[in-house]
Amino acid sequence: MLQRVFEQYRGFLRTLKIVYVLNNLLNYRYLRHNRQYYQHLGVRKSVLAPIGSADFAHAPTDDLPWLDQPDALTRLENHPAFKDLPEDWQQKARQFVQEGYCVLEQFYTSEQTEALSAEIDTLLNTGKVRFNYTRRKIFNLHEKSALADKDFFRHPKLLRLLSFLLGKPVIPFQSLAFVQGSEQRAHSDSIHMSTYPPGYLIATWTALEDCTEDNGPLFYYPASHRLPYITTADYPSGNTRFTIGRDSNKRYEDYIEALINRLHLQKRLYLARRGDVLIWHANLLHGGAPITRPGATRRSLVCHYFAKGVFCYHEISQRPAIIKA
Repeated sequence: MLQRVFEQYRGFLRTLKIVYVLNNLLNYRYLRHNRQYYQHLGVRKSVLAPIGSADFAHAPTDDLPWLDQPDALTRLENHPAFKDLPEDWQQKARQFVQEGYCVLEQFYTSEQTEALSAEIDTLLNTGKVRFNYTRRKIFNLHEKSALADKDFFRHPKLLRLLSFLLGKPVIPFQSLAFVQGSEQRAHSDSIHMSTYPPGYLIATWTALEDCTEDNGPLFYYPASHRLPYITTADYPSGNTRFTIGRDSNKRYEDYIEALINRLHLQKRLYLARRGDVLIWHANLLHGGAPITRPGATRRSLVCHYFAKGVFCYHEISQRPAIIKA
């Protein structure tokens, strides 16, 4: 599919909306169910057409995630399933509401993380997986690794917790494997993997080795998930009717950097231990710190999950999400 080609390509064709429409046509069987969402949301478009937040300007917003509601902590404390959680996980759920993230310490054993790291090396060495054009990300490792798929991407206990936090069953959507840190600037996942109503995405980041200040650790801004969702209408994306702004992502990250400076948000480094799992909210600002030790690795696995029963799309590239799970 064109998506596979685009994983390695970063030129002009990435800006043409018609290219994504063609890819949508090739994946029509995964998109036709969107008609029901369009009808409910009042969107008068083909399910193959480009789509973005502007198309939902007059859509109803009566189904926001329960933990994004103003009385979220009260709702959480009174939820029957909350009382069944271990006491330490109850506190993590409270932290998720208040700060937009929580950490499951040592969720995976050293044997599990070492096994996945070794499998990633084998898959890379045999050419069964490869980095995309960023030279940092391996897209959808779970499609080539049964270990990544079963024990990490679809871990039953983890899926139950994520579903509880979102208030809807989660759909495993995408995995990203890293050998080195991403060094990615601050961003919110919601600009890349968007939902309507907003907020129905949740992500995990699993440390496959210990993180140090010099190997490009993850960083985040606690409580930034409470900021308004940013869309392509909020910054000069360069989008036109037929094209996506070639520098849209950079302009978005410039906008976020200015926002962080204006609001004096406080950055926090996440010096994870091998086996730790960070869970974060769709709108939490985060990124990858610079690698200051040449050749340092920061092996990790990121998994993204959409909620079932909501419309899923990609705001920057203006296309519906192709969900095959």
